Amino acid sequence: MLPTIIVIAVIALLVLWVISVQRKLVNAEELTKNAMSQIGVQQSSRWDALTSLAELLKSYNEHEYNTLRDVIASRAGIDSNSTAEQAQAQEDLLEKALVQVRAVSEKYPDIKANAMYIKTMDSVNSYENMVRVSRMTYNDTVTRYNRQIRQIPDSIVAGLFHFTEKQYLRDNVAKADRPSLNI
Repeated sequence: MLPTIIVIAVIALLVLWVISVQRKLVNAEELTKNAMSQIGVQQSSRWDALTSLAELLKSYNEHEYNTLRDVIASRAGIDSNSTAEQAQAQEDLLEKALVQVRAVSEKYPDIKANAMYIKTMDSVNSYENMVRVSRMTYNDTVTRYNRQIRQIPDSIVAGLFHFTEKQYLRDNVAKADRPSLNI
């Protein structure tokens, strides 16, 4: 009788431990999804600012406006289920659009004096800083999550429930060499 009670108690403790670890892993995974979603929100704001800039550029150069509108039209939303690669692809697309805006503003210096341009570029810079913070938060959250699913004994439960490693967002090395958008 006593051995049966001990076996049942051990099994019950093991089941409770598995449930506890699974809940902890789900929580960590949800935090990574939330962090990715925050990146999407910030990127969306940057896209909105770039759309405003495109409208401003329309009066200066129709071709540049159309090219920029094509880039903006190819954007995709980033949400909690997006991957690091998808978020990076959107960052690269945003960078391409900003390069075009900088090229037009260099070609037509009076754009830089336009109050709308100044205000919108300030917004773009502000949103870019928010994206940078969101990216750091995402990578920190992924570090904690990946550590949890790789460390024993939690890795056993992670394997049972098919928790997989998340990819980090990479830093764009080319951004370090680019000129400032400040006016």
